[in-house]
Amino acid sequence: MNSASSLRILGIDPGLRVTGFGVIDKTGNRLSYVTSGCIKTNEKLTLPERIATILEGITEVIAESQPQQSAVEKVFVNVNPQSTLLLGQARGAAISALVNAGLPVAEYTALQVKQAVVGKGKAAKEQVQHMVVRLLALSGTPSADASDALACAICHAHGGQGLGAISTTGFRVRNGRLV
Repeated sequence: MNSASSLRILGIDPGLRVTGFGVIDKTGNRLSYVTSGCIKTNEKLTLPERIATILEGITEVIAESQPQQSAVEKVFVNVNPQSTLLLGQARGAAISALVNAGLPVAEYTALQVKQAVVGKGKAAKEQVQHMVVRLLALSGTPSADASDALACAICHAHGGQGLGAISTTGFRVRNGRLV
């Protein structure tokens, strides 16, 4: 990082097959892209081996990019309880890597991320990708998983829901708005 007033944020979009990561720098109100990508697990591996792949991958990203803060997308409850459980285990591996590195971990729902990045909590994935490209002035479009991770980092940089330092404690999100 260039400046002592810069903040480096690692965003994580957890998944058992593909975990997206994105790193941005925030200097004042300006956001800049650092790196992004995906950690892919082999479906032929056992669950513990896949969890280890995610843990090791996030640990490597942390070592290379040296973030100061992290943001992780919260798990939503799926129709299929088994899918939700597996996603939660992948998320736990990512959070474990962050905690082991001594990083503060912020958590955001998909609705909060979309609200902060697009302005609508029900935005489509393509809208999120488009805004990530615009907000970070990227020359190309990152994969969906990397884009979601960058969006999570942007959400954190914007104070969770684009509300700066205003506390959202005690509020709920309904239709993309605080109530």
